[in-house]
Amino acid sequence: MGYSIGEGPATRVSLSLPEGTAAAIRSRVGKREFSAFIAESVERELRGQILDEYLADYESRKGPVSEQARQQARQVFDEVFAEEGEWPAAG
Repeated sequence: MGYSIGEGPATRVSLSLPEGTAAAIRSRVGKREFSAFIAESVERELRGQILDEYLADYESRKGPVSEQARQQARQVFDEVFAEEGEWPAAG
């Protein structure tokens, strides 16, 4: 069974970051919340990429989407998937 973004058991991964970035994260959220901060950031990026892919597909079929429509789409996606409790799988 596959998991959607933000679902499933935690899995340990190795991650390399510039020391300045790691220090900035630690100073903002503390050592104990470091992993949660990274996970939330990555999930947010993946969701943004999924929406960008959807909008690109829509534009290829229907034509350009205004910036106002893009913002509305982001708001709708956020509301819909918040209600559903999950976002679709990446890809």
